[in-house]
Amino acid sequence: MFPKVGNSQELTVQIAVISDTHLPRGTRRLPDACVERLKRADLIVHAGDLMTVAVLRELETYGQVVAVHGNVDDAALRATLPASATVNAAGATIAVTHDAGPAKGRLARMRRRFPQADAVVFGHSHIPLHERANDGFQIFNPGSPTERRRSPSHTMGIAQVTDGRVSFELIVLG
Repeated sequence: MFPKVGNSQELTVQIAVISDTHLPRGTRRLPDACVERLKRADLIVHAGDLMTVAVLRELETYGQVVAVHGNVDDAALRATLPASATVNAAGATIAVTHDAGPAKGRLARMRRRFPQADAVVFGHSHIPLHERANDGFQIFNPGSPTERRRSPSHTMGIAQVTDGRVSFELIVLG
């Protein structure tokens, strides 16, 4: 299924982008600032490693969700979610996958894997990244709102899609 967000009357669509939430784990939860942005967005994109179907269902209480499974998701979630998905929003196509592979050659590799996409959202490393090719194609990793690993902060992303153009913003959650 390829959801379409926005119609010809809507010029801008806001997408909240998260990945690698790894929930539940102890008392860990999504930061309030993250939840507020999820609720305000027109669409929520999760690039894998939710871990359980219960986490997906919680996200769905905040808004429409497009998600892919990651490498640590349980069997029930892996059976529920695809390995990759595509979102059509306000004239742009955004592909979603969990693991975009090694850093070397990643931008070109994602361009070849998703030739019709304007951008690819991915996760896995927990390290925020935004790269743009000369032709405007972009890749974006929002990091993690709950498990920062080697990153200095917990993060998420916001994608603004206006008239077929995608712009990404990294949000530091504290």
